[in-house]
Amino acid sequence: MAGDSVFELDARWSQRLRIAEQPGILRSLAVFFAHSADSWFDGIALAIVWWLGDADWKRWVLQMLLAMVIMMLLTGILKLSFRRRRPEGTWGGIYRTTDPHSFPSGHAARSALFAVLITAWGPTWLAPIAILWAPLVALARVALGVHYLSDVIVGAGFGIVVAVGVSAFLF
Repeated sequence: MAGDSVFELDARWSQRLRIAEQPGILRSLAVFFAHSADSWFDGIALAIVWWLGDADWKRWVLQMLLAMVIMMLLTGILKLSFRRRRPEGTWGGIYRTTDPHSFPSGHAARSALFAVLITAWGPTWLAPIAILWAPLVALARVALGVHYLSDVIVGAGFGIVVAVGVSAFLF
């Protein structure tokens, strides 16, 4: 272990968390949480809230949507700058095809962004759920082998920073 590079340690720790090849309830839960922060899913959820909501909810949806787009653009820029390849594996073919870069994790960033903004902007009842959901998304991405542990840690941290910035400067 002494003399191992940070990347080797990251790969080893990520491998220890991996369950992608192990069928069962944990893998099924990981698949659910890993997909729950897909941008298309988030977009559909926001569209439903918009459709059902009053003027206050519509403003909330627009704020969340703008924050999500900002997050996606910034994460995309970082991914293209670092170009870190995803871990080897077969799960998550759509991610591997459309976005071969893993650093930072967009899913971890987006779920952390939402958790912080929901905590700041409400609704209050949703904040504990969002705070629990965000790390489960991040862990699921590692467990299914589409990210290294460092990808989701940095992604979540980046999501928090962007959420604070969006909250302070835009709204």
